Amino acid sequence: MRYVPLLLFPFILYNAFAFLIFADYQADFREADLIGVTMPSGAPFVLTVSTSIILLALALLAVEVVKAARIGAGSIVDHVLATGLFVAALLEFLLVREAATGTFLVLTVIALLDLICGFAVSIRTAVRDISLDGPTIEA
Repeated sequence: MRYVPLLLFPFILYNAFAFLIFADYQADFREADLIGVTMPSGAPFVLTVSTSIILLALALLAVEVVKAARIGAGSIVDHVLATGLFVAALLEFLLVREAATGTFLVLTVIALLDLICGFAVSIRTAVRDISLDGPTIEA
């Protein structure tokens, strides 16, 4: 469970809504209201399913970037799984009708950002971790 990409959960949530909860493709689950409140300005605020999934993905992206700073063999597994998640998301976006939405595109771009940031942070961390053994001077 330690190496599972956290961004897998928003994709599972999106697919659960798309294929199980709202099985009818014509029903636009992305615009279904979760919470509606009136703001102090008097304007209505409605949090939709789509927005909440994207907010969850952004929060998990922040955690993934922090996880990328780890050094060890597990970081390689993280990168491989993040790459697999991005490829799977891209293929689903291109090939599955229910995934051809703006929400899923944003999730796919977030997965790409996770992949790029993970590699960048790992490379930067690895550069700082390199130690050079040289001659020691004893007094």
